[in-house]
Amino acid sequence: MLPGITRAGDGMDSISWNILGQTYVPKQVSSDSMSWHATLPQGTFVPPHIHPTQDEFLYILEGRFDFVLDGREDFAEPGDLVRLPMGIPHGIFNKGDQTIKCLFWVAPTGRLFDLFWALHNLGPKADPAAVVATSAKHEVDFLPPPDAE
Repeated sequence: MLPGITRAGDGMDSISWNILGQTYVPKQVSSDSMSWHATLPQGTFVPPHIHPTQDEFLYILEGRFDFVLDGREDFAEPGDLVRLPMGIPHGIFNKGDQTIKCLFWVAPTGRLFDLFWALHNLGPKADPAAVVATSAKHEVDFLPPPDAE
């Protein structure tokens, strides 16, 4: 990693991922950690999942996030920091009427950078089973829907 500043409108190497309708712009990556700016339009979400090898954090910039954290519902608003320790199930939802913007980061990076490339531009017709299988190969384990347990 080189010292420097990644400007507000920029990402690394002009990368911008479309992850199932959400926009992720990587800001920094090393083996120790990775950060990205995320834009989540109304109605988008990341279903409950676990990072078995990473701690994850979100700093909320705009909008209100609804969460399921270890089986409990909660929310976060601008200025809040959300801590998601490795191994703890969590789901992230934009149930509000505006776009959410936040900064995510994980430590260590693990295979997440490669996962985002694998999921980039799959589109709305992506096969959920394929997304789950690909994610599992990259150290992100999605949980079955509550009615499937």
